[in-house]
Amino acid sequence: MLRAEWLKAWSGRTWWIMAAVALFIGLLGSSGASSTMSQQIGDGMTDTAAATAEVIRSWFAILLPAMLFGAIFVTREYSSGAISRSVLLSGGRVRLLAAKTAVGTGIGVLFALLTAVLAPLSVWGFFAVFGVEPQWTGEATRTLIGVSSVIALAAPWGVLLGWVIRHQAAAVATLLVVTLFVDETLFAFVPEVGKFTMQLSMGSVYLDGKEEALSVPWALLVIAGWLALAGYAAYWRLATRDVT
Repeated sequence: MLRAEWLKAWSGRTWWIMAAVALFIGLLGSSGASSTMSQQIGDGMTDTAAATAEVIRSWFAILLPAMLFGAIFVTREYSSGAISRSVLLSGGRVRLLAAKTAVGTGIGVLFALLTAVLAPLSVWGFFAVFGVEPQWTGEATRTLIGVSSVIALAAPWGVLLGWVIRHQAAAVATLLVVTLFVDETLFAFVPEVGKFTMQLSMGSVYLDGKEEALSVPWALLVIAGWLALAGYAAYWRLATRDVT
């Protein structure tokens, strides 16, 4: 069953579209960060160690295509009407939920591994263009681990929300609006509440340096809580409601 769901994930155009989007925004973000950091180094506003970590941090944006990939992986079966057949062939709704969540986690890990390889390469590549010598430190390593971790968790988050929302366009729109606008706006106006949102907790993990943000251990607990809540909502909706 896991093998069947894995093959479903890589069928069609979704995987290469999301991979292309991830590569594009990763390179775009790191090139922009490299340009900014080179100017700040020249002006004496930062040093090469902090600049290196900042370019690594710019790759966090890949969590968005990983998240969308996870949501589409589930909702496209509702859009095509194939979800009823999937439930029947899986032998149970809970088994299908577990299998898709496991495969979604695997998708997230692949995106994280891609980031773990490309992010350091981008530092050396773009810094060479701007004539800056990278300085790899413990901060850069912790930042890379944090970025890779949240990307790995973003895909199953998208999968679970896909089960809850069920509609492909609605799921994509909801994830984009909440991730890009709602969480950040809530933190800007009510930081004591906004810091507990999924996006701000992920930011704490990849050390984005926001004031009033959670510490990394607390942020990981909050992320686990959001995943557990989404998992329960997905289970309740799938187990108690018609799948069509």
